[in-house]
Parts: sequence; C-alpha cells; structure tokens
Amino acid sequence: MEENINLDWSNLPFGYIKTDYNVRCTYKDGAWGEVEVTDSEYINIHMAATCLHYGQEIFEGLKAFKGKDGKIRIFRLEENAKRIQRSANGIKMAPLPVEKFREMVEKVVKLNERFIPPYGSGSSLYIRPLEIGMTAQVGVKPAVDYLFIIFVTPVGPYFKEGFKPTKVAIYREFDRAAPCGTGRWKVGGNYAASLTAGELAHKGGYSAVLYLDPKEKKYIDECGPANFFAIKGNKYITPKSNSILPSITNMSLQQIAKDMGLEVECRPMLLEELAEVDEAAECGTAAVAAPISEVDDIDEKKTYVISKDGNPGPVTTKLYNHLRAIQLGDEPDTHGWVTVLD
Repeated sequence: MEENINLDWSNLPFGYIKTDYNVRCTYKDGAWGEVEVTDSEYINIHMAATCLHYGQEIFEGLKAFKGKDGKIRIFRLEENAKRIQRSANGIKMAPLPVEKFREMVEKVVKLNERFIPPYGSGSSLYIRPLEIGMTAQVGVKPAVDYLFIIFVTPVGPYFKEGFKPTKVAIYREFDRAAPCGTGRWKVGGNYAASLTAGELAHKGGYSAVLYLDPKEKKYIDECGPANFFAIKGNKYITPKSNSILPSITNMSLQQIAKDMGLEVECRPMLLEELAEVDEAAECGTAAVAAPISEVDDIDEKKTYVISKDGNPGPVTTKLYNHLRAIQLGDEPDTHGWVTVLD
C-alpha cells in the first residue's frame, strides 16, 4: 500500500473516492456477528432482498477531522449511533448496539487514516454507515437477516459555493415526506422523494429546495438534504414537526447558540416569518451551516430576501466557525462531542 495519495485536498468534490477498506457486520439468527474488514467495494445480495423491494435501508453520515496537533477527531459518534438505532426501530430492522457502532467507526477510520485530509485544507473524512435488509422474500414483512457496512471517503464542501449565501426554492407540488411517515428517520426513500424537485431547483440556479409541511403547506419543513434555521434578533428559530429528521448538527448549533446567549425556539415556523428574519441557513453534517440569501416561492411568485448584501450573517458565521473549531480541536470541546483517536 502506498503511503502517499495524489489528491488535491483543498479542492475535493463532495463525492465518492475509493479508500483502502470498509468494515461490515452481519445480523443472523438473532444476533450481531464479529466485525469484518474488506477491501471490496461490492455486496453480494439476493435479488429478492427486502432492501431492494420494501425499502429496508437506513444510513448515517458523520465526519472525522485531522487537527493542528495531528490528532484524529470524530464528531458526535454516539449521537449518530443512537439516531441509526431509531431509524432501525422505525422500519422494523435490527438496531446495531452503540458499542458495536463505535468499534466499527473507529476501526474504519484508523484503517483509512491516510485518506483523512490535512488540517487547513477545508476538507474532511466523510463516514457513511448503512444497514440493509438481506432476507430473500416476496411477502411484505421485515427481514430476519441484516448487513451493516461502514465506508469512508474524503470530501470537500457539500455546496460548491462553500460558506457563501445561496438561493433556495419552494415548489409546492412536491413533498419530501408524509406526516407521521418516515421523515423523522434517515431512510433512503426520503431522499429518493426529493430527487425530482432537487434537479428542478439546480436547473433553476438554486442550491436546494425548501419544503413546506406536507399537510397544510403553511409551515417550513426541511431544506432539501438539511435542516433549516433562522436568526431573528436574539433568537435561533428552527422548525419542529414529525416529518423532519432530527439533525445532529442542528442540535449542536442550538447548544452553541445557547452558549452565545441566544434564545432557542424549536417550533412550527410559518413561511411568512421569513419576511422578518435577519439570517437563515441550511444545516447538516455535510454542509455544517450553509447561509441562504433568498427564498423563492415559485408557485406563489413571491421572494423572501434574507441577505441584503449577499454576505453571510454575523450570527450564522459565528455559529459555523465555532462548530468547525470544535470539530478540528481549535476550541475546547466543553460538551464532550468529540472522540479523539489514540
């Protein structure tokens, strides 16, 4: 294995780059087996597997960083472990124990250490855990066998613009998830449901789609692949509904906002409130926080201008910089969010 990698670390896309190894664990006969290491990028799967026919597929996303001190830091590993457990329980899959999740994440990161982008590059090692139903059956019922895989890949910023305000669009004919459906869990079907609107938005020059609540089309839901938050005066406001995926990044930013003295409101947020906010952003593992310059309600032919000068707002900037500094080890991890590898 060559130690050096010929990659332009500061200009990586947010995409897949082959690394050395991935790790796997099989659930069979009611129990999880031992963690296995492989260099294969492929899965041997039966054509009648439940993941292919009935959507028994869940996944996560978290990141590892190289600090100025050379240490490797993984951000909020346990929260991702607990969230994928909730997703598993939500669609009747076998939940992976937190300690097994930790073992797999730490192992795959160490095995692929040479792919962790260097400090100062602006890039990171993206960690993708996924679980799929493997049982071959044609009846609509849960599988009894599952495969859990974690692979990693070095990535750059999710939005090519980086930390710069972008426009987002509302298309009222599309919903991301149904009320009381799978929106609160990280299942592939939610993202499949967003592809058509997402492509429409990108063709129109928008970075993402801002979805409204699927029942009344009055409240802000999620913003494409991310949660949404707004700053109004001394308040950090983020939408609440049972069709929104609870974002670990959003949860972290809320705590940082409280530490900064802001009042945090997690509540149903009317679309019309955008006319009164000072700042707005998308937030998630991939983007951290991506400022929004304006929101175009396509069907209603109405525009909400958020950034008057085209620059990120001061509060969003401070939140973004503080969270990034914790991830990189540049500021103290006072809440115990970071796992530092030996």
